Amino acid sequence: MKILLAAVNAKYIHSNLGIYSLKAYGEKMLAQWGYGKENVQIGLAEYTINHQLERILQDIYLRQPDVIGFSCYIWNISYIKALVADLKKVLPQVKIWLGGPEVSYCAEDILQEEPGADLVMKGEGEETFAQFLRFLAENEIEKPAYGGLEKKTEAAEKNRWTKGLEHIPGLVFRRQKSQSMEGETPDLPRVLLSAAASKALLHDTIDTGVRPVMDMNRIPFPYAFLDMEQLAHRIIYYESSRGCPFSCAYCLSSIDKSVRLRSLELVKEELSFFLKAKVPQVKFVDRTFNCQKSHAMAIWQFIRENDNGVTNFHFEIAADLLDCEELKLLSTMRPGLIQLEIGVQSTNPSTLAAIRRKTDIEKIRAVTQEINSWNNIHQHLDLIAGLPKEDLESFKNSFNEVYSMKPEQLQLGFLKVLAGSYMEEMVPSCGLLYASAPPYEVFSTRWLSYRDILELKEIEEMVEIYYNSRQFTTVLAMLEREFSSSYEMFLALAAFYRKKGYFGMNHSRLARYEILWEMAAEELFLETDSSAAEYRRDQFRDCLMTDLYLRENIKSRPSFARDLNRYRDEIRSFFKGEETTGRYLPDHQGYDSRQLAKMAHLEPMGDGTFLLFDYKNRDPLTYNARAVEIGDICKEHRYKKCQRSKI
Repeated sequence: MKILLAAVNAKYIHSNLGIYSLKAYGEKMLAQWGYGKENVQIGLAEYTINHQLERILQDIYLRQPDVIGFSCYIWNISYIKALVADLKKVLPQVKIWLGGPEVSYCAEDILQEEPGADLVMKGEGEETFAQFLRFLAENEIEKPAYGGLEKKTEAAEKNRWTKGLEHIPGLVFRRQKSQSMEGETPDLPRVLLSAAASKALLHDTIDTGVRPVMDMNRIPFPYAFLDMEQLAHRIIYYESSRGCPFSCAYCLSSIDKSVRLRSLELVKEELSFFLKAKVPQVKFVDRTFNCQKSHAMAIWQFIRENDNGVTNFHFEIAADLLDCEELKLLSTMRPGLIQLEIGVQSTNPSTLAAIRRKTDIEKIRAVTQEINSWNNIHQHLDLIAGLPKEDLESFKNSFNEVYSMKPEQLQLGFLKVLAGSYMEEMVPSCGLLYASAPPYEVFSTRWLSYRDILELKEIEEMVEIYYNSRQFTTVLAMLEREFSSSYEMFLALAAFYRKKGYFGMNHSRLARYEILWEMAAEELFLETDSSAAEYRRDQFRDCLMTDLYLRENIKSRPSFARDLNRYRDEIRSFFKGEETTGRYLPDHQGYDSRQLAKMAHLEPMGDGTFLLFDYKNRDPLTYNARAVEIGDICKEHRYKKCQRSKI
């Protein structure tokens, strides 16, 4: 029997830990029960939402599975529903089950809506999947001859494959009613019944109840059987714990308050596997990684002591739980070794109370500032728009407070009303309107109008482009001084984009700089004193050029850049001098002046000085080139030329 576990990821760079874990545990248990690959074969297939549905359909068909399992999330459920409907047309005998957070809390509704789905697995899946595999192995589904399907109309025959499933906790499946039961249905013309009602008359939905959570140490290492070369350019997801001690209303993790930890012995062994393979990034999916200090400290200490100089580790933490001992350890990490994601969500005390979130904002501020001072850890801070008791003014305040903490990334997200969450129960009291289709994002609340949401959407886009890209750090620092708050700065950027019709267009990186220069010329630095205005424009130009060259030695220069032809002799002379002295590029020995000019860039500034960008030496955290301010080399060059002429 061929089982196919299929994942439809949001991006190619993502991987699906869920299906790896199901396969690893399923094969382990089948072996213990005496079944081999000649009985059950478990295959994996990973796609993305950017693949054409037809291509995925073709690929699955050619694999000819007997059973297909889909991992369902808010980003892929619509895609999977379309696949399920078409798969039943080309593989009518195949059994399709769905699992994951998007179907676990509305399993009966999913089965009513999707006739192609035969079964839903609720919640934690490894144990349920393993028992389901054993059931399939013991009661192998009869396959039709290739190209056709023998029609069998008896309900008993159609229910044959489900007999025994009711003894496996964690399942919801459809069972066709018997003839006698069908005879008891209301005597109504079928055309007067909705499609869902019509199906309901013919089927019972069997719910086998909730399965107790399992010991994490029983799950085999999900990556042991995988070819890591195939994951070379993917994010590796890993879990050292499950469950969350907190009760945030918007989060499904709050439902499972039973925090379970994987043994440190296993975690260290498995992290060693990643370190040996030199994977680029391991992203811990633990909901609150540092909820138990001893567990977090042991893992961080192991990572620090076994650093391979390549692998980065990502953790989602509660910053206000960190104490002095943990901070001291984190301060010793290699720059770029770890990154921290910190969910602030709001700084409004009333909002935090309404969503049952316990957060010490002042402690978060103190901790993030201290971490910033070390310059070795990337910090990612989150905000959620659309939470209860937060109007636009309150959100502006939350935004400004979090922005002032200066994280490397500020994620402005929007509330999603997930089935099964406490937030779903709060919908009436909050006057909450949200999208009917995934990802069920907020439209408005009692405190926030749809127009407010649209404003925040524009702010989000500006933050993504100009802040989270980390390509405009110098110019943003100057722009901030022109506005009363950081929020107002991004609001002005959004207004300029809207006025010019720039939203919805694909702009190159260089074009983003041109837009800032255009905005400055039309709306900023408009002093009546022309010399003062010119001075400030020169400063702004210097900031733009600094940011532009910090990342790369670009060949195409923007329209506002100074003409380098005016400085050609001075720049050539500078690199000629570096060829022999190495005064500013000491670790570039052995290169001639032409090679040095390709490995570094010299940019003239408005005050007569130059900035040297050294691309061989980059900041390990930001990846910016080393920048060195150099005096007026034009003046120095002219002096030397004059001295030579006197000789």
